[in-house]
Amino acid sequence: MASKKPAEATSGAPKIDIGIGEKDRKKIAGDLSHFLADSYTLYLKTHNFHWNVTGPMFNTLHTMFMTQYTEEWTALDEIAERIRALGYMAPGSYAEFVQLSSIKEEQAPGALDWREMVRQLVVGNEAVCRTARKVIKTADGAGDDPSVDLATQRLQVHEKNAWMLRSLLE
Repeated sequence: MASKKPAEATSGAPKIDIGIGEKDRKKIAGDLSHFLADSYTLYLKTHNFHWNVTGPMFNTLHTMFMTQYTEEWTALDEIAERIRALGYMAPGSYAEFVQLSSIKEEQAPGALDWREMVRQLVVGNEAVCRTARKVIKTADGAGDDPSVDLATQRLQVHEKNAWMLRSLLE
C-alpha cells in the first residue's frame, strides 16, 4: 500500500510559516515596496546625474555618483528579495515605482547645474531615510528582525550619503 502524500504537497507549496502572521507580512511587504520604489528612483536619478554632470566638480561628482549608484543597485536586489521572502510580489515596473515612490521627478528639461544635482540627491537620500524608518517601525512591531536589519543598514548608508552630499553645498 502506497503512503499518502502530505496534504500540503498535494495542494502546492506549503503556506508561509516563518513566525510572522499574514497581516503583518502584508504590511511589511507594502512598506518595503515603497522603500524599493524610493530606492530605485534614487538609483536612477544618481545614475542619470553621473552621466550628465558637468562643471568644475565633474571629476569629483562623476566618481562619487558612480560609487553611490553602484552601491544602490546592489541594495535593490536585497529589498526585492525580502519582499519575496515575505510571500509577496516585488514591484518592478516604472509605472509601479512612480506610483509608490515619495521621490518625485524634479528635473527640468535641459542640463542641471551640479549644485542642483547634489541638492536633489540630498533630498532623495533623505526621502529614502524616512521610508526606511517606516519599514523599521512596522517590521520591529511584527518581530521581523531581517527586515529591521535590512532597513537599518540602508538607513545608515543613505544618512551618510545625504551628509556627504550636503557638505558639498555648505
